[in-house]
Amino acid sequence: LRVVARHLGHVLGPGDPQLLTLKAVDILKNSDKVYVPGHLAKDLVAPYADAEILEFPMIRDIEVLNSLWKENADRIAAVARSGVAVLGILGDPNFFSTYTRLNAIMKTRYPDVWCRTEPGISAITAFASVAGLSLSGGFLVTDGPAEARSRIMLKVRRPRQVAEALRKEGYQSFVLVERMCMEETRVYRDGELPEESDYMSVLYAEL
Repeated sequence: LRVVARHLGHVLGPGDPQLLTLKAVDILKNSDKVYVPGHLAKDLVAPYADAEILEFPMIRDIEVLNSLWKENADRIAAVARSGVAVLGILGDPNFFSTYTRLNAIMKTRYPDVWCRTEPGISAITAFASVAGLSLSGGFLVTDGPAEARSRIMLKVRRPRQVAEALRKEGYQSFVLVERMCMEETRVYRDGELPEESDYMSVLYAEL
């Protein structure tokens, strides 16, 4: 029996309280418990929820980190197994984030807890706005010297053809999202890729 439960990795935007989305505010107001990784995030959600700070230190001691990740997962799961627990973080929950590491442990220790992220104002788009830059030429995002293992392509009208070309470059796994965040949203993976797709499509490719 799968327990109906939720743990949301929730993006709070780049830091400006006015850049929280309407959906973000709604989720924060209606969650059973909100957790945050520090005082900056706690202050950001304060008008909508009394958040609890979890310890996520910036250290390299793997044993200490693993112990803290498990402890935090246990605390979140205690709420998420019967309600909605939110981990509110600044930036992007799916880019080199606190949520990504925590989610991996949640999946192992609590497979009965359904975890997902909620999109918001991306740190990357916010950066482009603040810096006055156009990123139309494409870009690489990384948090260190390692080469990127994935590629994201926009406006992919012939996804199967594009995926076949990318396979020759070593890419092996593909996900296409068509008409994202709309009523007609469709998600296709690997062999499911259609011959043609909507103009509003995003293709993810991974080595």
